[in-house]
Amino acid sequence: MPLTDTAIRALKPAEKSTKYFDGGGLYLEVAPGGGKWWRLKYRFQGKEKRISFGVYPTIGLKEARERREEAKRLIAQGVDPSAQRQAIKASFTSAEADSFEVVTREWFDKHVVNLAPSYAKKVRSLFDRQIFPAVGAKPIAEVEPTDILNAARRVEQTGAIETAHRLIQICGQVFRYAIATGRTKYDVSTGLHAALPKVNVKHMAALTDKKRIGQLLRAIDTYGGFFPMRCALRLAPLLFVRPGELQKAEWAEFDLTAKEWRLPASKMKMRQRHIVPLSRQTLSILAELQPYTGNGRFLFPSIRTEAKPISIESMLVAIRSMGFTKDEMTMHGFRGMASTLLNEMGYNRDWIERQLAHGERDHVRAAYNYAEHLPERRRMMQNWADYLDSLKAAKD
Repeated sequence: MPLTDTAIRALKPAEKSTKYFDGGGLYLEVAPGGGKWWRLKYRFQGKEKRISFGVYPTIGLKEARERREEAKRLIAQGVDPSAQRQAIKASFTSAEADSFEVVTREWFDKHVVNLAPSYAKKVRSLFDRQIFPAVGAKPIAEVEPTDILNAARRVEQTGAIETAHRLIQICGQVFRYAIATGRTKYDVSTGLHAALPKVNVKHMAALTDKKRIGQLLRAIDTYGGFFPMRCALRLAPLLFVRPGELQKAEWAEFDLTAKEWRLPASKMKMRQRHIVPLSRQTLSILAELQPYTGNGRFLFPSIRTEAKPISIESMLVAIRSMGFTKDEMTMHGFRGMASTLLNEMGYNRDWIERQLAHGERDHVRAAYNYAEHLPERRRMMQNWADYLDSLKAAKD
C-alpha cells in the first residue's frame, strides 16, 4: 500500500533498519536511531542502483514522490539520476574552487614572499573590504570589468586615488595568474586605470643645490645631540639607503673587513638582498660609533631603550633643528640627492639604480644580481664620499 503522512508519523524505529515502500521503487528507511530517509531503488543499464532523496520530515511525502517521478523521466531519457547528481555537485565544487576569492588567495599565498609584511597586510585588508564582499563568490571567468572598476571607484570616492589604482593593478596580477592556471581566458582589468583620475605623484624633498648641501653636511657634523643620532645623520648621505633600512641597521649585517653592509632580503622593500660598499669615510664613522653601541644589536638604538632603534621622526626633527624645512629636505631626500648628482657626474645609470636597490621586474634575475656591478659601485661610492667632503669643505 502507498504510504500516508499519518502512517509515516506513526512509524517507530526497530532494532534494525526497516524499509516501508510507497511504490515505483520509492521507500522510506527508518533507522534504529529514529532517522527516516527517503530512497529510490531503480535499474539503469541492467544494474540495480539507489539514490537518496533526503530526510523526512524535511522532505515530505509529496516532494519525495515528485523527485521519484523526475528520476523516472531521466531514466527514460537514458540519464542516470545518480550520475547526474554527482555531475551537478562536481560543477558546484569546481565553481567554488575557481571563485575570484579562492584564486586571489591562492595567488596571494604564492606571492606574499615578495611583499613587505606591512604592504602584504594592506593588500589583504583592501581585498577583504572592497572586492570579496561584492564579487568574491563569482567564478573568476565570470567577473566583469565593471565589477573591478566599481570596487576601485568606491576606494576613489574616499580620496585614496593611488590605492584605487593599486587595487586594479593587483587584480591584473590575479587575472594573469588565473590565465596561467587555466581558470579564465582574459584579464578584465586591462585599461581600467584610464577610468580613474591620475595620481598626483609627490616627490620627496631633496637638496640638489651644492652650496646648500655643503651647509647641511657641516650642520650635521656640528650637531650636538644624541651621539648615535649624529652618526646616523652623517651616514645618511654616504649610504643613501631607505630611511627604514638606515634606522634598523644592525651590527651583525656589517662586514668591516670586506667593507660591506649586507642587508637581508627581509629588510628590503623589493625583498631582495642588497650590498652597500663602505667608503673610508663610512668606516671611520663606524669606528667612532662602535665603542658606544657595538655590543648591542642596533647601530642606532633609541635613547630610551637598546631594544629598539631610533625613530625616523627623531632624525627629521634633528634636520629641522638645523634650519632645513620639510620643503627642502627629508630623510628620503638623501636618496634623491645622490641619484641626481651621481647622474649629473656621469656615472653609469645601471650602477646608480643597483646601488639605490630599485626594483628588478624579473624576480628570478633579481635574486642573483644583488652583487651586480659591485666593483664599479665600490669605486662610485668612494668617489661619492670624496665628493661630499669637497662640498663640505667648499664654504664659498
